[in-house]
Amino acid sequence: MRRALIGVAVLLTITGGIPGRTCAQTVGEDAEMERLRVKAEEAIANDDPDGAAMSIGKAALMASELAKREISAVKGRLYRSAEALFRAQEDGYRALALFRRAGGQAPASTGVCSTLRLAQSHLQHAIKLLDEDRSSGETASDAATGGRLKQLREMAEDWNTVIASMHTDFQCT
Repeated sequence: MRRALIGVAVLLTITGGIPGRTCAQTVGEDAEMERLRVKAEEAIANDDPDGAAMSIGKAALMASELAKREISAVKGRLYRSAEALFRAQEDGYRALALFRRAGGQAPASTGVCSTLRLAQSHLQHAIKLLDEDRSSGETASDAATGGRLKQLREMAEDWNTVIASMHTDFQCT
């Protein structure tokens, strides 16, 4: 269990988030989504999976709202992919929190394993959306959007490893 938490924290530190962001303060819903994502990373780094789940869940909600309003197909898919990835992270963090509350002993309860399967389902949806972007022939209209899509793909690959590791550590069948 400890290995899974450390793995999550290390991966989040390595990936460093979605590119195209600067250190300057920005405003708007896109910036708020990024702030919430960073807040989730900080919470998990501080060993607070409940706080991380709450923050990344809010980021997923923000991504959903942005996707609904986006008129560009590529950017709309970017936000839908981000929402699915953030939901996967939310469920992964919730599974970790549930596992700890249940005593942190493997094998994990059915509830923990079900939450982890839900995380995997959301992650597969994110990967599918990101693959559609590659196969659609549509390209990002700007370098920042293209970079963000690439970063989301990398984050999804990292989370695939994290969820598989948690599945093994928790001895989910």
